[in-house]
Amino acid sequence: MTESEASPSGWRTATVIRIEQETARAKTFRLALPHPSPHLAGQHYVVRLTAPDGYTASRSYSIASAPDDTNEVEITVERLDEGEVSTFLHDEVMVGDDLEIRGPIGLWFVWNGDAPALLVGGGSGVVPLMAMLRLARRGARSDLVRLVVSVRTPDDLYYADEIMGQETTLLYTRATPPAFPRPPGRLSIRDIPQPVAPGVRGYVCGSSGFADAASDVLMDLGIPAERIRVERFGPTG
Repeated sequence: MTESEASPSGWRTATVIRIEQETARAKTFRLALPHPSPHLAGQHYVVRLTAPDGYTASRSYSIASAPDDTNEVEITVERLDEGEVSTFLHDEVMVGDDLEIRGPIGLWFVWNGDAPALLVGGGSGVVPLMAMLRLARRGARSDLVRLVVSVRTPDDLYYADEIMGQETTLLYTRATPPAFPRPPGRLSIRDIPQPVAPGVRGYVCGSSGFADAASDVLMDLGIPAERIRVERFGPTG
């Protein structure tokens, strides 16, 4: 990311107005900003914590909410046991607390809601893709998106009460719900809804290994590499 991709207003204070438990290790934080801050589906915010001695730690978190004209935004945070920021957000932050944030940031991994998109997410990589799905549904353009989500078990699925629909294909790699038609296994070309729309752009988000494998699947489908946008995440938190 370049500094020009960030909001020119720099660091701001956001107030936590709602916290929702997505899974045993993931929470969604709804934040109220001082002023409306338009974002694009696929962008992220940086959250910064400052200790009394001046030490700071910051991490980037994808925006889960669809773009709108309000001053509210949602980020979903996975708790990583060794993570300085994620553990504080999970264990200490309560409704009414203030957080320092900067953004929205990122122009590469964004979808404007006006062209076909094939979204492929692994685990917590579904977060920015959820913003895209919500944008499509809000604009009655579900015909433009197909979302494929890969998780280990049913308990690992984010947004379980909302994510399923005609646009969504779900697969599990380790354990499935009772009577689920697909056995556990990694993503393959058979899991991608077909036919693929002409001119579709692929958006892949997940761990490095997942992102590489999913990108290969999309290219095997005939999607050129230059039409595949990839966002990888690592173990920092």
